[in-house]
Amino acid sequence: MSSAILEARNLTKQFRGFTAVDDVNLQVQEGHIHALIGPNGAGKTTVFNLLTKFLPPTRGEILYRGKPITGMKANEIARLGLVRSFQISAVFGHMTALENVRVALQRKLGTSFHFWKPESSLDHLNDRALELLDEVGLAEYADVLTVEMPYGRKRALEVATTLALEPTLMLLDEPTQGMGAEDVDRIVELIRRVATGRTVLMVEHNLRVVSRLCDRITVLARGAVLAEGGYQQVAHDPQVREAYMGSEATGEATA
Repeated sequence: MSSAILEARNLTKQFRGFTAVDDVNLQVQEGHIHALIGPNGAGKTTVFNLLTKFLPPTRGEILYRGKPITGMKANEIARLGLVRSFQISAVFGHMTALENVRVALQRKLGTSFHFWKPESSLDHLNDRALELLDEVGLAEYADVLTVEMPYGRKRALEVATTLALEPTLMLLDEPTQGMGAEDVDRIVELIRRVATGRTVLMVEHNLRVVSRLCDRITVLARGAVLAEGGYQQVAHDPQVREAYMGSEATGEATA
């Protein structure tokens, strides 16, 4: 049986008296793809920011592999293997795909700010960078400037730069946002592939994506957990349908 790799206990966040996250309890099981979904104002992004230490909680506790990380900083938990994609996904348009992945690999080495070293000093990272590009289906884009890449391929590049930090738990924020159907299908298959041997927690608005990918789903409404379970379980929950699933027929809902 899987064990919880990430756990939130009674997680609460208040902003000037407004409760954005209200006593949320969450367990992400190791090896699962777990989704946070909910309507506008549900608190999904705030929960995500709390879990990844971009916001401090008002109350509550966060544990990673059973150890408290509530007081740690985002860069500290990243070193533990808990990596949020946008932490390193601001790809550089003036660099090639290969160069972007090399930057991420350099971060892992702790030499990110050695600006005085020649570019050739990073050549030893090329083989691993090419492997990561191939893993996300971007081998043919290795020498292409990022600014010239299609949007969906840029998002795949962001996944490659995340993988460069060797995460055990990947946190993906709206990975298919703004994509056409073809790119969505490509990213779904990419997430399924890179999730092998890893755990994924994702905020996602596209219910078709959630139904195809996720082992478990947590539904938030008004900052609290409304329901949790597999897709069929939450999709048929009357409270969930009332709060969130009004656009179920199209497979999408507002983020």
